[in-house]
Amino acid sequence: MGIYEEISKNKRKSYILIFIFIILITLIGLAIGAFYGNSYFGLIIAFIVGVIYFLFSYYAGASSILTMTKAKPALKKEYPHYVNTVEGLAIAAGIPTPKAYVIEDDALNAFATGRDPEHASITVTTGLLDKMNRLELEGVVAHEMSHIKNYDIRIMMLAAVMVGLTVLLSDFLLRSFLWGRRSRNSGGNITLILIVVGITLAILSPFVGEAIKLAISRKREYLADSSGALLTRYPKGLADALRKIQKDPDPLVDYANKATAHLFISTPFRKKKSWLQNLFSTHPPIEDRIKRLDSM
Repeated sequence: MGIYEEISKNKRKSYILIFIFIILITLIGLAIGAFYGNSYFGLIIAFIVGVIYFLFSYYAGASSILTMTKAKPALKKEYPHYVNTVEGLAIAAGIPTPKAYVIEDDALNAFATGRDPEHASITVTTGLLDKMNRLELEGVVAHEMSHIKNYDIRIMMLAAVMVGLTVLLSDFLLRSFLWGRRSRNSGGNITLILIVVGITLAILSPFVGEAIKLAISRKREYLADSSGALLTRYPKGLADALRKIQKDPDPLVDYANKATAHLFISTPFRKKKSWLQNLFSTHPPIEDRIKRLDSM
């Protein structure tokens, strides 16, 4: 499969997953409304909470992530090759130059964040800067630049907001069912069915929501690999970088957590292999990514 076909395929899958997420949240909102005797009430609650979540994440999410991961600005006099690579690839990608940051950590990793190309940044670990040659570093930076150009950073922010909203609404519905009183106008078999479905969704949706968010993350990694290879016109650079990352004896990034794990180019935690672990993995298998890049 060519680069352009790969990009189109992953975009379609990502949008489908986000559409499923919206349906899930809508169903929970309807169930809340049915419980209180007014379907619009649940949808309004879902909308209001969703807007609040979104606004906070949109305007404060990126700076919070940089603070959380202990990232610091990369000075040109200290990291000239890295900063020059970011500047050069930004020109090639046709986007404003993202701010460059570094994390003092021996692990080999990197991530991009921000709400759009005008308010974006790329962060790499000092371990990655030490171990990568010029072409490999360009491949990694191009991958992160592609996340910015393709608006992956915004899509992943939206997915994270949806997960948080799903968990919040589910908790609200469960508490209403356990401690609240149903509206007198909420009778009828259809309403009862809606409530039963809603309670089931409330129990399962946090797990389903998290799995969908991580699936979106995995699809965006394939897309960024393809777009990054298109940007540098040298897929081998990123493939070789991923090989080094795969062999990293200590991939743990000290200040990474579950909230930021999906942003990194490779999982920042120690690798564990199991069916359940793969389901809730933020990244596709690195060997599959290398194989796709080698075939381009």
